[in-house]
Amino acid sequence: MKILHTSDWHVGKVLKGQPRLEEHKAVLAELVEIARAESPDLILVAGDLFDTAAPTPSATRLVTGALTALRATGAQVVAIAGNHDNGAALDALRPWAEAAGITLRGTVRGPADHRITGTTAAGERWRLVALPFLSQRYAVRAVEMFQLSAAEANQTYADHLARLLAALTEDFAADGVINLITTHLTVVGGTTGGGERQAHTIQAYAVPATVFPASTHYVALGHLHRAQTVPGPAPVHYCGSPLAVDFGESANTPSVTLVEVAAGGTAQLRQVPITSAVPLRTVRGTVAELAAREPDEAWLRVFVTEPPRAGLREEVQELLPRALEVRVDPALLPPSTPAAASLDRAGRSPIELFNEYLSVKGHDDPAVRELFAALYEEVQDHSPGELPDEDVAGAATGAGQEGRG
Repeated sequence: MKILHTSDWHVGKVLKGQPRLEEHKAVLAELVEIARAESPDLILVAGDLFDTAAPTPSATRLVTGALTALRATGAQVVAIAGNHDNGAALDALRPWAEAAGITLRGTVRGPADHRITGTTAAGERWRLVALPFLSQRYAVRAVEMFQLSAAEANQTYADHLARLLAALTEDFAADGVINLITTHLTVVGGTTGGGERQAHTIQAYAVPATVFPASTHYVALGHLHRAQTVPGPAPVHYCGSPLAVDFGESANTPSVTLVEVAAGGTAQLRQVPITSAVPLRTVRGTVAELAAREPDEAWLRVFVTEPPRAGLREEVQELLPRALEVRVDPALLPPSTPAAASLDRAGRSPIELFNEYLSVKGHDDPAVRELFAALYEEVQDHSPGELPDEDVAGAATGAGQEGRG
């Protein structure tokens, strides 16, 4: 039996203000071509089809179109909700999915709803447990959360998941049927890819690999964006995201996983790279060094190795139009100190306070000092007595924080 395992599409992702719908179209088209070339019996989409619980109509059209195209390859298609998805909204699409021959599971319901069986064209039988993302708030009731410590709540969540999977896999046996699980969660020992939602990858959501029974031939996971196999009693694998969704994932290789498995054998895994997405790169250098870079098609995060000054971001973005994020290299910025966080205002003018703030933050730029002084004088002339000095200084301090890069 051949399985194509994919997850974490995050359709609808906007990166630093840059929509990526066209990239997603190309990536999912390449995924469909891989499915046509490889002819898998089963395609598993292990959650996070969307990047947000309220996807746009364009994102919904793209996801439903991709699922339809995958089903048209002749494979059975099963997709589950991840933590970014709106599980109830996915369940609302089930009548469409069933009419299209697609199995869609958005929320946790009765046991029968999550046990799926099938037979390949060659006559191999398989059974699958398809379990959508289950939040700790749902799995561990509120009253328990108040009564338990963080460690106890974590263990309770893992215990609940273990009992749930034990009930769903109670018919797994060495009976000539291929036993499969797909779910969306963090397994202890997994390495984050860099762009996951941190609230759902912390240890409160991590479960040990022992929750999966040894009788399972393959566990298809979603949630962590880096392709990896986690040690466990059964083959436990994250396929990774088919495109880097954030600059923290620049080092990952976007891919999907192809699995070949027989009832009496061990699953054989093969990663197939996805090359359609625009790469994400982090670059460092002075303005002169950045100006000398050869242009390419990557989206860029730029760390400028020069002290901050007014207009620096705009200067870099003029040189590198594909720079989505421009920051002063953190190594050049002074560490935060209690004195920097709370300046003594007694007997000092807003201009003096703002100038000291700039010095403490390493942003000692005469142009910014002059701009603040002009702004302060304009406000004083326009509405004398209406804006206390400390409010002007506070507003300027906020402006200095926002414009530091």
